[in-house]
Amino acid sequence: MQKFVMVSNYLNHHQIPFCNAMEELLRGSFAFLQTEPVEEERLRMGWKEADYPYLVHYYTEPEKGRKLIEQADVVLFGGTDDESFIQDRLHQGKPVIRYSERLYKEAQWKAISPRGLVQKYKDHTCYRNKEVYLLCAGAYVPSDFHIVRAYPDKMLKWGYFPEKKIYDVDRLMAEKEPATILWAARMIDWKHPELPLRMAKSLKEQGIPFHLEMIGGGELEPEVRRLRAEYGLEAEVDLPGFKEPAEVRKAMERAEIYLVTSDRKEGWGAVVNEAMNSCCAVVADAMIGAVPYLIHPEENGYAYETGREDQLLASVRSLLQNRELCHRIGRNAYATIAEEWNAEVAAKRLAEFCVGKGFLKAADTTAVTTLEGAVSDETAAYELPTSGPCSVAPVISERKMYREMLQGKICPIGMDA
Repeated sequence: MQKFVMVSNYLNHHQIPFCNAMEELLRGSFAFLQTEPVEEERLRMGWKEADYPYLVHYYTEPEKGRKLIEQADVVLFGGTDDESFIQDRLHQGKPVIRYSERLYKEAQWKAISPRGLVQKYKDHTCYRNKEVYLLCAGAYVPSDFHIVRAYPDKMLKWGYFPEKKIYDVDRLMAEKEPATILWAARMIDWKHPELPLRMAKSLKEQGIPFHLEMIGGGELEPEVRRLRAEYGLEAEVDLPGFKEPAEVRKAMERAEIYLVTSDRKEGWGAVVNEAMNSCCAVVADAMIGAVPYLIHPEENGYAYETGREDQLLASVRSLLQNRELCHRIGRNAYATIAEEWNAEVAAKRLAEFCVGKGFLKAADTTAVTTLEGAVSDETAAYELPTSGPCSVAPVISERKMYREMLQGKICPIGMDA
């Protein structure tokens, strides 16, 4: 039986690099248990039904799935609200590691709902003294779970880990098209496609040369096209519609600046990883889950406060007017992903964490080279990394997060992989 089982609704392309890394580290003793088929809408968006040797479909092999969950040394659980998959394991006190985006994407005041609090107690708070840990897929996750008093001192930084590409950075930077800005997302309300257009209008009025490409479609596409015409931006803004993920990645490689204008409903935002990996200078809303973990403002990207279009405009303008700065930011962004925030580092650290906690044996994984003595010596203590995946996830209120970001307290530069 597999020693490590990951349970989620489906295996998406952002999880595959991490799963591949775990499969290699655990010498094949890894399984991904998919609980439901991929939705038709996501298939139309370019998602594909995965086919990997470690993938098991619970909905077609339920008995096999139940045995995997019951017999695994460690279960990593997330991406589905159906707690029944792990109820027996939790009640038996067997090790469970959860991963989660934030509980209150719309507003934290919703935590006052009595019915919601009762459910959160049943799902999370009642296990605060059990062998249950939380991987926080976003910087605002710890604050949300702190509200319901769950996982005290057991929350770790986490995220999503898209494919990490290795580039000749000098060559990539030399091939980037000057003054190019890219935005790629579904054109829906909480992605705020109107913001890049209003920014573009201001840049044009100020006489600053640029070219903006907005990739995507959705319910707001007619409004986006109307605004482009109203603002007289037909020459400056391209609207090519939907593109496959591989085409979007090529556009990132060409662009110097990448905008992410989603609001707090963007639990993580894997495009931030991808754009930084592509040497883009990212400018993003600070309420996006990935942003405080990945971006140190003015070092490897820029962040602006929700609603502060003046900050968005000022950040983009400074990058357009100083190409050397833009490229320095892009290089640092690439280093952040290549050296620390990637699937290989995350998998290695999670395996080490499991060995350090006694959930796995050092002999179970190729990740552990220095922990064998620690595991056999009861006096030795496992130490968490000081930054990046599996480091301590600090509980920081929404109100204080932006200030902490500016001070470099959340995403320190000078990362140790």
